[in-house]
Amino acid sequence: MAVRHRLIKTTPQAVWDVLADGTRYADWVVGTSSSTPTRGQWPQVGAAIEYEVCLGPLRLHNETVVRRCEEGSALELEAIAGPLGTARIAFELRPWGEQCLMFVDEHPLRGAGGLVHNMAVEAVIQLRHRAMLARLAGLCEDGAGERSRPDPAPAPEPGAGHA
Repeated sequence: MAVRHRLIKTTPQAVWDVLADGTRYADWVVGTSSSTPTRGQWPQVGAAIEYEVCLGPLRLHNETVVRRCEEGSALELEAIAGPLGTARIAFELRPWGEQCLMFVDEHPLRGAGGLVHNMAVEAVIQLRHRAMLARLAGLCEDGAGERSRPDPAPAPEPGAGHA
């Protein structure tokens, strides 16, 4: 079972705001190139998003469904990858002072993924989680969960305002 954690230098609420936005999944989940909410109100139980995974020229369209949601503290998802099977991915957010201690726990549930799950696959999942948590931390710490920042005001032109 692949479990990893990371201290994210912002509030649990800022981290939750990113997790609770189904359109941002591809911003921090390694391997996805786009995400779109398809049913329900993300991240309520039963809500789903579709996303694209690109493996070289191969493009796979998968779905992730919310199986458990405790607003602000826990989100459990089932990633459905067709013939590869399904996986449970659980996120736990804990306050750590004024910061957020984030845990991710992933393991196969059904299908081929469970049959080939071994130490080598576990190592790959650990590397993926390390990168994923780094992306999530970057989004949350840099923008406190904001999608984008407004463009800075343009610099005044040289000589402008001088008589």
